[in-house]
Amino acid sequence: MRLRRYAAAPIVRRVRPALSNGEKAYSSMSVTLSPDYRPSEDEPFMNATMLEYFRRKLLTWRAELLTASTETLQHLQDGEINEADIADRASAETNRTLELRTRDRARKLILKIDEALDRIEDGTYGYCEETHEPIRLSRLEARPIATLSVEAQERHERMEKTHRDE
Repeated sequence: MRLRRYAAAPIVRRVRPALSNGEKAYSSMSVTLSPDYRPSEDEPFMNATMLEYFRRKLLTWRAELLTASTETLQHLQDGEINEADIADRASAETNRTLELRTRDRARKLILKIDEALDRIEDGTYGYCEETHEPIRLSRLEARPIATLSVEAQERHERMEKTHRDE
């Protein structure tokens, strides 16, 4: 599987907002993001500054996951299991399995982050995939990869539970 590479977040960036017909347009507007900026309900939803804020948040999260993954791979390559005691060997193997499971979760999360970055680029970030309504900023702050509003997510989970019980 090949992961996309995203450039580090620049201070000033050109933003491509979506047009009403779904096409992308290049804006001549540059975005400067102050270090203490936080999205607010008082500003237009998913304006250029807000998009840049979430783009940087996602890129930072992605970089942290990749760093942790690299450290885990290095640790797994260095740590050959040569324990004489069978209990120690089993414990080391269990730890190795847990690390690999954690890295697999991180890999899947990186893919979701890449999808969120793609949504920022195509102008659909921050909008519910089911209702096309804006996702609350508090939800995006807590889970920047969210694709559904809280209400749509709850409906989805109820339907999943209903069909699972049958």
